[in-house]
Amino acid sequence: MAVTKLFVWVLHVVILKGASSVVAREPNETARDRMQQPLGLLNQERVWLLEEVERPSQEKSKGRSYVVWRTLLFALQHWQSGLIAGVLLLLSVGLYWWLRKRSHEEDSSSDEESSSSEEEAQQEAEEEAEEEEEESEGEDADGERDVGSYFARRIRWSVRKLHYESDLVFLLVGSLLHACRQRLSSSFFPVLEAAIGVGSAFECWSPCEDDAVYRLLVPLKAPRGHAFHLEAGTVGQMLADSCIRVEQVCTCMTEETVGDMLCFLHHPEEVLRKNQKPSLLHTLCTGPHLDVQKTALWFQDLLRSAWEFVPQSRRYRMKVLPSIRSCKLQLTHVSGRTLLVEIVFGVQQGDSDIFLSSQVIEAVCTPSTTWSLSFSVAEAKFFWLMAREVPHDSFHLNCLQLCTRMLMGTGFSSYAFKTVVMHLLTTMPLAGWRRTDFLLRLEDIMRYLRYCLEEKRLNHFFFDNETIPEEIILPPALQRAEPLNLLQNLAQDPAAHEQAMSEFRELQFRLRRELFNWH
Repeated sequence: MAVTKLFVWVLHVVILKGASSVVAREPNETARDRMQQPLGLLNQERVWLLEEVERPSQEKSKGRSYVVWRTLLFALQHWQSGLIAGVLLLLSVGLYWWLRKRSHEEDSSSDEESSSSEEEAQQEAEEEAEEEEEESEGEDADGERDVGSYFARRIRWSVRKLHYESDLVFLLVGSLLHACRQRLSSSFFPVLEAAIGVGSAFECWSPCEDDAVYRLLVPLKAPRGHAFHLEAGTVGQMLADSCIRVEQVCTCMTEETVGDMLCFLHHPEEVLRKNQKPSLLHTLCTGPHLDVQKTALWFQDLLRSAWEFVPQSRRYRMKVLPSIRSCKLQLTHVSGRTLLVEIVFGVQQGDSDIFLSSQVIEAVCTPSTTWSLSFSVAEAKFFWLMAREVPHDSFHLNCLQLCTRMLMGTGFSSYAFKTVVMHLLTTMPLAGWRRTDFLLRLEDIMRYLRYCLEEKRLNHFFFDNETIPEEIILPPALQRAEPLNLLQNLAQDPAAHEQAMSEFRELQFRLRRELFNWH
């Protein structure tokens, strides 16, 4: 910036030279006085310029403005020196401010880069410190590394990723549902409640680290003038063969008649057809029952129409994937990162944590009016409760993730291992799930599963179980239900049982090989 000041000072000299040529034609003393005055000012400005280089940056900005305005004032007082000098002065002022702005932008850019680099360096230092701390904590009395610490470092990045992306998906789906509700305010479609994160990705133990599917359950409430009723036989039938019957209710003497709503029961059908939007029975039902496939297709179209009103639509591209019982979304960020989201629908059973869900238990041909009993909300609540009780370095989810990662090619389901871990969490002291006890707990999981296979019985966690935390609310029918065997097919099919034992031995071999590779 000193170069800029020197340029202004030289221009000042040029102007004074032009003024002296005019005054030279006035030989009297007054003219000489007029000449000496600006020359004295020029000397003062020169001294000030030399001192200005050594002043602090805050005084520099003030001094630069003083020089420019002082020069401009002097030029206006001596405009007789010529139009050319005035034009040069204006150009110099413009050049000065342009240089000043550019310098300011460069300084700001350098400050931001410096701050960014410092933050990145600090973050890297913190991560290195955490790794060193975990390594030091993982050393036993003999100086050997703890196997729990090794696997903690190995899958820590996936846990952080699941935490981050699950929060991101939850906020995005929340914004999307808000836009959908605004479009449904005057209709008689199901009321969309706040989404609930369920499944392994939201529980932070997903076996598919790179292709995790973030599943959310959206509870459905009956719209105005309607009611939902559960139709099911025994508790066992509720698991895979339940229906939701939709009934119209009278709204003549209720607050629901606010506005132009007409009672569906006490107004002629012709009047309703002309003056009111159609009933839910005429849109998403097959007969008197809520149709899963119609509901899924309606919801997919609703999301497409509401997406442009979501703030995140400026940064993500949404693609609705084919699905007949849920809504599967592929969300692609401008950076190329992709999120897979599945939204299922559920109807809550009273005030309990159990829902009738659109998601089927088995991949079989299921009628479109069939809903299945879902414990996903209760399971998510269970792991949330356990997270408050277990030690801070608990490894129960990591054990579950490690085991389920090795199930590819076998007939075992991740839900079987999940059920085993839930049983062990409620029957063993929680202090025994520390990272240093990783190998012991891993052995307990495999021993428990082997016992269940030999006995051909693995009880469902939420049936006839007195160890369920009291915070989890079950409907009365489940509280009185008999135990439900998840391995009933093995008891009925000897060939399937033999195959399961063979696959279990293969699973044990994979696990031992994984631990051997670490050693």
